[in-house]
Amino acid sequence: MKYKTLLLMLAGLGVLAIMVLFIGPEKIGSAFKQANPWYVVLAVVVQLAIYGLWTERWAITISSLDISIKRRQLLPMLLVGLAINNITPSGRGGGEPVRAYILAKYSQAPTENAFATVIADRGLDTFPFIALAILTIILAVIYINLPQWMIITLIICLIVLIIIFVLALYMSLNREFGDRTIRWFLRIINRISNKIHDRIELQAINAVEGFQDSMKVMVTDRKVLLYGIPLSFLIWGLEILRVYIIFIAFNIYAPLEIIAVVFVISTLIGMIPLLPGGLGAVDGMMILLYSYAGISPSVSAAATIVERLISFWMTTILGVAVLPYFGADAVEKMFKKL
Repeated sequence: MKYKTLLLMLAGLGVLAIMVLFIGPEKIGSAFKQANPWYVVLAVVVQLAIYGLWTERWAITISSLDISIKRRQLLPMLLVGLAINNITPSGRGGGEPVRAYILAKYSQAPTENAFATVIADRGLDTFPFIALAILTIILAVIYINLPQWMIITLIICLIVLIIIFVLALYMSLNREFGDRTIRWFLRIINRISNKIHDRIELQAINAVEGFQDSMKVMVTDRKVLLYGIPLSFLIWGLEILRVYIIFIAFNIYAPLEIIAVVFVISTLIGMIPLLPGGLGAVDGMMILLYSYAGISPSVSAAATIVERLISFWMTTILGVAVLPYFGADAVEKMFKKL
């Protein structure tokens, strides 16, 4: 692991530690003692169901390109990608190339096809999130007395996310724009390294065109949209339900819309590629916003810690644990991302 990644993870943990010290470890500890462990177990079960639905959604994009792979192999690949997302400051995108690489290796599919399934999967995830984020910002103004600067920051983050999503979608489907973009990118690399030549440029353009062909197949496949988008809304709904269940474990029956608003806003902040997996930023934002909404800081902190143990740390540990199953080259690719 590179020192930069390690330092960023420590910085994220430091932010959380400062908030815990500010609120009071003894108060948070007292809140933990009141928690109902059975609801925590239920939240873990919900998270396991989310893993299954993530796998099913990815399988939809894979089947549209006739890539042959067993479903039981997809879940470990997915977990590896999620783990790398969590330990790299990449806006939840660092693990996707590794996930595509493993899929291509085990299915014998072209790399550009495997990568297209991953990008399509992220697109299916992002579209509902944008819709939820727009609704969330409106609800935040109504239900949570947020400072004006925070609302403006959220709107800017949402606009940037929409622009990136639209540009990525357009590049994935428009051959001319994709070719121009890859040539522009290669020119920048060439100025830095002077190692790019015509053969490599041609290979890159051919790969992009193969990727675009795959994306067009998936976009025109009605099953991808008809099943993938509702499945994505269901997944986001279960993620919000998981947080709601955790608060019930602490005997807090907060309005579901408040839970949803805080979760979506924190996720949006976590997409900013500053700290690995939003570590510290997401945790701090959740504690702050739940406190703004009227939940005691000690319970907000305790519930957030449990939520992140399930959604962040459990996912990361499982992903790293299954990584050796895919061989030394997959491990090497992971460490290159760190």
